[in-house]
Amino acid sequence: MASSNIFFIIAIVTVFAIPSSLATEFVVGDEKGWSLDFDYQAWAAGKEFRVGDKLVFRYTPGVHNVVRVSGVEFQRCEAVNNTDPLTTGNDVITLLTPGRKWYICSVPRHCAARNMKLNITVLSEVGSPFAAPGPIPGSQTPSSSTRGSAVFSFYGWIAFMVSFVGVLLV
Repeated sequence: MASSNIFFIIAIVTVFAIPSSLATEFVVGDEKGWSLDFDYQAWAAGKEFRVGDKLVFRYTPGVHNVVRVSGVEFQRCEAVNNTDPLTTGNDVITLLTPGRKWYICSVPRHCAARNMKLNITVLSEVGSPFAAPGPIPGSQTPSSSTRGSAVFSFYGWIAFMVSFVGVLLV
């Protein structure tokens, strides 16, 4: 009886703990970082951002900043006055909810003239019971996921291990 309780506890912990451990940390712009004259939309293309993932904006403090804005503000390259910019030069933003997210540098002309802006779509957490948002009209759906096979392999391995431990405990 005790062995079946242990098996049940292991299974529950696995189901709830594993998705959060699959979070990915994305350094925006990779080695280029958050800087002028870089195509951040091309950088984001093909990447799969999920709830729990982190965006890391690396830049020279005092030269740039990061501001989360609305879609309208993104199009205008303007942040409203009550928005506090992130200014550390190593700003980490955890993606907490699914949906569209927009970020700009609010230093004058950095967004509009020098392309310091990022627009991403955040999907639900892996294994989340909530549906991910559908494709954006007119956009292309990637033919393969950047994480898909690794996730299925990982969960397959977990299922195998939980089954194996369950057999040993019975």
